[in-house]
Amino acid sequence: MRPSRRTRVPRSRSAPLILALAALCAAPPAVAAESLVVRGGTVHTMAGPRIDDGVVVVREGRIVAVGRAGEVPLPEGAREIRAAVVTPGLVDAHSVVGLAGFLNQDQDQDQLDASEAIQPELRAIDAYNPRERLVEWVRGFGVTTLHTGHAPGALVSGQTMVVKTAGETVLRPRAMIAATLGDAGRAEGDKKSPGTRSKSVAMLRAELTRGAEYRRKRSDPDPTKHPPVDLRLDAVASLLAGEVPLLVTADRATDIGSALRLAEEFGIRVVLDSAAESYLLLDRIRAAGVPVILHPPMKRAGSGETENAGFETAAKLRAAGIPFALQSGYESYVPKTRVVLLEAAVASAHGLSEEEALASVTIDAARVIGVSERVGSIEAGKDADLALFDGDPFEYTTHCVGVVVDGVVVAEGPR
Repeated sequence: MRPSRRTRVPRSRSAPLILALAALCAAPPAVAAESLVVRGGTVHTMAGPRIDDGVVVVREGRIVAVGRAGEVPLPEGAREIRAAVVTPGLVDAHSVVGLAGFLNQDQDQDQLDASEAIQPELRAIDAYNPRERLVEWVRGFGVTTLHTGHAPGALVSGQTMVVKTAGETVLRPRAMIAATLGDAGRAEGDKKSPGTRSKSVAMLRAELTRGAEYRRKRSDPDPTKHPPVDLRLDAVASLLAGEVPLLVTADRATDIGSALRLAEEFGIRVVLDSAAESYLLLDRIRAAGVPVILHPPMKRAGSGETENAGFETAAKLRAAGIPFALQSGYESYVPKTRVVLLEAAVASAHGLSEEEALASVTIDAARVIGVSERVGSIEAGKDADLALFDGDPFEYTTHCVGVVVDGVVVAEGPR
């Protein structure tokens, strides 16, 4: 229902109002990182054994020391916070948070453009909203790093990025290029492409072939022979150059096999996403050296391509020696995301040890998405990203009681 009248701003007052609105929309002022001492009854460093009665010392946004209380020198005047359990800030290995918003309305849904089948040039960083309330929501559960971007639902939907959930820190402005094989990547409606699995793979193969030719011509020593810049083919060329991997959402074993063939044929890096039937191809996946960002364990659809998703798949990947991480994933309903900590808890009850489950949303996730040099574990020199809990993180009744990002306490109180 539209209002019958609109409020008009007098011309003489419009400029100050516009300036005020611009100030509100501007980036928040930088908050100076504090000197912190974080005490934990248990500290899971994910770089070695857990530390009972541990302390983490933070200065200028970085971890400077970690160890047992009484064995680590503490800076004078540092702020001190305590929790029963301290872990590295959680790493969500695949999400659409920040492109998708909590309202689930057209104006806050930028995760998928279905106007074309192949659009690798679409940049997640151009659509990501760090002030989205959904970002704040997941941060409250201890998530400090997000691999987010364009969603499954098109043959090639666009790029992904890796960001912190507080401030404006972008760890990787272009992390991967997202593709989908299977039903979700096939266009709907008559005479739209791709309509079949073979057409999907043929279109990807043709695009990679064009990208290889474009890359060859752009590398000619004679710049007069270079073709005009093509954003789409530039993105494809980055795959062929090994600069970024192709993130392939594929659940059926047939589609996973197609992704592995493309990787071998074109020499590109591939990361499997969702991969509900990956347990059927463990030997091939391990031999190809392809990591998996596994579906959320609680995503057990009764039909469709995820009908064979299981609680135990994470444990099977671990036993096979395949690098993997868990994710919150993409949902078509509000709030568009799950809580990755709860997904890890389910995996820990179905074959993973608690340490392995925690690794799947901390250090192992950081490795899979290429940011383990900065986040994922509590070690001297790494970013001071921490999650604080009032009990076992995998217990349903436990609360996240504090979150530190880049040395700044960004959330306090039970969530």
